[in-house]
Amino acid sequence: MVREKQIAFGGKGMKVAITELIEEVQELYLADQIPWVVGYSGGKDSSAVLQLVWLAVSRLPVEQRTKQIHVISTDTLVEQPLVAVWVDASHAKMREAATEQGVPLTPHKLVPDVKDTFWVNLIGRGYPKPTTQFRWCTSRMKINPSNNFIRQVVRENGEAMLVLGTRKAESQRRARNMEKHEKHRYRDRISPNAALPNSLVYSPIEDWNNDEVWQFLLQVKNPWGHTNKSLMGMYQGASADNECPVVLDTSTPSCGSSRFGCWVCTVVDKDRSMEAMIKNDDEKFWMQPLLDLRNELACDEEGLRDVELVQIGLTKKEISELGKTDRKGKPVRLSKENRGKVERNRRDFRRIDGRVQLFNGKTIPGPYRKNWREYWLKRVLEVQQGIRENGPKEMREIELVSTAEMHEIRRIWLYEKHEYDDTLPDIFKQVTGEEFPVVRGDDQLLDREDWDRLKDICSADDVFFQLQTELLDIEREFRGMTRRAGIYEAIEKRLKAARFSDGEEAFAARDAEQKRAEEIRDLRTIRKDKPENTKGSKKRSGAKVSNVSSAQQNLFDQQSLEENE
Repeated sequence: MVREKQIAFGGKGMKVAITELIEEVQELYLADQIPWVVGYSGGKDSSAVLQLVWLAVSRLPVEQRTKQIHVISTDTLVEQPLVAVWVDASHAKMREAATEQGVPLTPHKLVPDVKDTFWVNLIGRGYPKPTTQFRWCTSRMKINPSNNFIRQVVRENGEAMLVLGTRKAESQRRARNMEKHEKHRYRDRISPNAALPNSLVYSPIEDWNNDEVWQFLLQVKNPWGHTNKSLMGMYQGASADNECPVVLDTSTPSCGSSRFGCWVCTVVDKDRSMEAMIKNDDEKFWMQPLLDLRNELACDEEGLRDVELVQIGLTKKEISELGKTDRKGKPVRLSKENRGKVERNRRDFRRIDGRVQLFNGKTIPGPYRKNWREYWLKRVLEVQQGIRENGPKEMREIELVSTAEMHEIRRIWLYEKHEYDDTLPDIFKQVTGEEFPVVRGDDQLLDREDWDRLKDICSADDVFFQLQTELLDIEREFRGMTRRAGIYEAIEKRLKAARFSDGEEAFAARDAEQKRAEEIRDLRTIRKDKPENTKGSKKRSGAKVSNVSSAQQNLFDQQSLEENE
């Protein structure tokens, strides 16, 4: 055991290593008046870095504590609820402790703009669930709020020092990225911030492993009054085996691999942390509806309704086998192909701008259809209502989707999607039993009665019906203008978007255009090889082929352009 302790922290032992780091932090803090921005997520690494900075500054004479330290936490508004509560409680204790101890530290809770939140984009605009290929959420919800804050600090002070808990041991990818930036370092552990000019990145614990992080947290008292044992308990509950040993050799696993993030995350295959929390603690069973909704979004067999599985062609027997173990002891899961079919059935065959794009014999699906966006809103509100009624005391006021977000969703549905039936207030009342605070727009073209009458006239042709509402919206947009410049282009764009009623019709049209193009090429070849009888016939025949070719080829070129955009 003594030998293992000596190996830890680069062979120096914890006491010596921490003393050296505190001295380094103090030296950097006193070197200039550049403000520091410490990233704090509530996890173990950011807690260790903040604790290290706090200890270093608090040990300086009061008259030397003149440089401001900002602690920023980004709340995506879909954070794992337990972690969100933990971070909020940490911020409250930080404010109190910083005042009492005379530490110039201020915590800041950053949130994305309402137009960039998860539910506004998924339910409002119909963005599909995030994937590794289309990870639209990270920059909007995490990166932008932090970068905007740092830019503001740079504008006010000229420079900023970003202090992070990044470690090489987190992953091979992180290690490679950090090693790449080491070439441009100003000194040990300080690198330029490639994303933000006039800012540096300081990573004091970059060489620590998981166990060294836990050893520091558990053996050194938290200076702002939070208990690090509770933090470890949270990680322990999120580990599959419900164990979180602190060891200093590589043969014993650490709970440091547990990850906390957005509870709706569909980029990962499974939310192992939430699954483990529910499994390991009966008091966490209130989180099961969150996991069910996340699995339904991800097209995971554990969250799908039978009706969706029947729609993609699965038999009752195949559906009943899902989740069971096969002969090799592995769980029977929905195939990647079938998951794709489920997701495709939820989405429009056109892209969000109305274009039809073809790839490998299929249309590239666009946003979620209207009925699915309404369904997701209803499901989120149902889960929120259930947790408020059945969850622990600290979750009685939980907001999975805020009123501000619902106002923005309603605005998008009315004025960008042209869905004048205005269903959001009805869905809200159906789930909560309360009236939604409606703000009626002065330029709302249709009311519910008008919407229903127009839909009856269109005889259940959804594409034709949508075209009518979009044309009405063009009239709303251009009315009152002396010169209606651009109205014909707008009408042409909407008409093009309504060319096809479904993906099969788009393919049939494409195939027909290709066939006509081939026939035209054959006619050209025949005309080229055929002896010419008269000058007049040549002129007439050539003109005919040329005219047909030009018209058909233009259509085909347009289709090919859209296919390859």
